[in-house]
Amino acid sequence: MGSKIYDDVFRTLVNDCSSLLIPYVNEMFHENYTGKEKIQFYPNEHFINWQKGNEKEKITDTCFGILSDKLKKYHLECQSTKDNSMLLRMFEYDTQIALDNGSIEENVLTVTFPNSGILYLRGKRKVPDTLQVCMETPGGSVTYDVKVMKLQMYRLEEIFEKQLYILIPFYIFNHEVHFSKYNNNEAKLSELIDELNGIRLKLEELCCEEVINEFTKRTILDMSEKVIGYISKKYRNVRKGVEKIMCGEVLEHQAKTILNRGIAQGREEIIRENYLKQIVIIQKKLKKEKSIQQIADELEEQEENIIRIVDIMQECGMENTEEIVNKLMK
Repeated sequence: MGSKIYDDVFRTLVNDCSSLLIPYVNEMFHENYTGKEKIQFYPNEHFINWQKGNEKEKITDTCFGILSDKLKKYHLECQSTKDNSMLLRMFEYDTQIALDNGSIEENVLTVTFPNSGILYLRGKRKVPDTLQVCMETPGGSVTYDVKVMKLQMYRLEEIFEKQLYILIPFYIFNHEVHFSKYNNNEAKLSELIDELNGIRLKLEELCCEEVINEFTKRTILDMSEKVIGYISKKYRNVRKGVEKIMCGEVLEHQAKTILNRGIAQGREEIIRENYLKQIVIIQKKLKKEKSIQQIADELEEQEENIIRIVDIMQECGMENTEEIVNKLMK
C-alpha cells in the first residue's frame, strides 16, 4: 500500500509538473538540458503477451522522451525500499517500452531501449550506486546501466541548489528514523517543524521569483502532505505538527508564538532566516501592487500578521531587511 502511494505521488509530480523533470534527468543521467526542450509522454500501461494469448498489464511510474538535437527516451521508477526483484521488473518494463516502438525493416527488428533510472527513498549503504542488465545473446553480450539516485544522499541545501524540487515531497524520509523521538519530544519536533516551514517559505519565494509557478508550488506542498500523512501515520504528534506546515498553516498560525518558542529553545537563527524569506516575498508582492488581503491569502497567513510586518517595513524603510527583522524579533 505504502509503495503505491509513493508511486502515485511521483507520477503526479512528473505528469502535472513536467518542468521538474529536466533538472532531475540532468542530475541522474548527467545530461545538460536547458529546460527549453519538449517533453513527450508515453503510456504508462504496457501489456506483456503470455502463452495462450493471455496478456498481463504492467504499469510504469513514468515513460517519456526529451526532444533536443534528437529524441531520447527515459523510464523512471520510484522505490521506497531495496527490492531484489526491482532490476528484473526494470528489464521487463524496458523491454516492453522498446518493443512498443520497435520497427521491422528488411527482415530486421530494431528496438531502442530507454535510459532507465530508479529513485530510492530509503537506504544509502545497502542500495547499490548503479545497477546493470546483461543480456547474453547468440550475437554476443549486451550490457546497459540502470541509474540509481538515493534520496538520502541529498541535503536540503543541495536539493534547492540543483533545483531538484521533485524530491521535496519525499524529503521527510530523511527524518523517518527519528519519528519516535520527535513524537515524544516537543523540542525536537519543533526543530523539524521549523525546517519544514523554511521549505514552504522557500517555495513561496521561488514562486514570487517565477522560478516555479503557483500550480507547481501547490502541487509540491499537496504531495508533501500526502507523503507525510502516510509515513507518519503511527506517530500522531509528528503527523499533526508537520501536516499543518505543508498544508500552508504555521503551527498555531501566530508568528509571535513561534518566535517565543524558538528563542526559548535557542533557535533564533532559524526564525530570523524565515522572517527574512517572508519579508522578501512580501516586498515582491507589494511591488506588484497586491493588497494585504491578497498577500495574506497567497501566503496563507492571517491579515493581522501581514499588516504588522508591512507596518514595520514602512517604519524602517522597505529595503532595510535587517532592521525590519530585528524589530519583528523583539
